[in-house]
Amino acid sequence: RLSAMSDKISESDLLDYKDIIKSEINEYVYGYNDDKIEEIVSEILIKRKLSISIAESCTGGYLSKLLTDIPGSSNYFKGSIIAYSNKIKSNILSIENSILKEYGAVSKQVALKMAESIKNKFNTDIGISTTGISGPSGGSIEKPVGLIYISIISDKYQIVKKFNLVPNRSIHREIAVHVALNMLRLALKNNN
Repeated sequence: RLSAMSDKISESDLLDYKDIIKSEINEYVYGYNDDKIEEIVSEILIKRKLSISIAESCTGGYLSKLLTDIPGSSNYFKGSIIAYSNKIKSNILSIENSILKEYGAVSKQVALKMAESIKNKFNTDIGISTTGISGPSGGSIEKPVGLIYISIISDKYQIVKKFNLVPNRSIHREIAVHVALNMLRLALKNNN
């Protein structure tokens, strides 16, 4: 957010400053005033008539909640699975036990498989997955609390990114969901 805290700054100066900042961080700017990223993503999905499904682990359904909070979400949102345990990842999302054992549930490989599986099972244009360690326990030196992999798959692209976010459970989930929504926004923007 950008706002003037002094009467000495004119609206024109503020707008000039906004343009300078925007030129440096344009890919992260998704709206103005009271725009919410989930609303922006929803508008794009509806406009392009795209469907989406989600496989969540560490975000526990929060990503699905934000997208379904938007009126008209039934136009694009087909469903989700909270695959918190490896048993659900294996039995419902069909992720091979050998992949879970070799790479671990919190890995690039599992994130990709989760997104691919949910897309195929729900027959949607886009599949998204989140898998990570929200804490406060469960982390290690190799995979610390705050680690998350987010994957987005469509017929046009496969994206998976690793993030080390805040090692605080509630903040981690909130940031992770907003990061996932921005990843989706950028994927939609860059892949017409």
